[in-house]
Amino acid sequence: MRPIAPEYKRLLDAAKSEKRTIRKGLKRLKQRPPKDLDKVFSRAHEEVFEEVDCLDCANCCKTTSPIFRDKDIDRLSVHLGLRPAAFIERFLRMDSDSDYVLLQSPCAFLQEDNTCSVYEYRPKACREYPHTDRRKMIQILDLTAKNTEICPAAYRVVKEVLGSMRG
Repeated sequence: MRPIAPEYKRLLDAAKSEKRTIRKGLKRLKQRPPKDLDKVFSRAHEEVFEEVDCLDCANCCKTTSPIFRDKDIDRLSVHLGLRPAAFIERFLRMDSDSDYVLLQSPCAFLQEDNTCSVYEYRPKACREYPHTDRRKMIQILDLTAKNTEICPAAYRVVKEVLGSMRG
């Protein structure tokens, strides 16, 4: 697997060292959210992802697991020519929240060049990751704080949002 690009590694290191500050900032946002919070996040997300190339990182695929919903399992099973039960047995396990997640990390579908062998059929959670451009961001600010330590783009989005809220 291709290693994480040095500039993205630096951002992940910064996210870890600023963990407390990020959590405090997002907690303040949660307590007093601006009316346009979703727009602020969406704008920052668009700007950041104009510059970020996920293939230079793929840390999410290397370290975490998306939740696999029934629709995801069905779609991937058909694509791979497996029955859903066989797909589950081969690739998934039930976590403590009774959600299907990957048996192991890195993801079995992550290729050596950091591309995804099932990209067109990937789970909804992968499609939406790092979830920084969704509606009702107020509901997932705790998850967003965690994602800053996994995804350099999420870290940059959060830094931009928190910076814009101060100014």
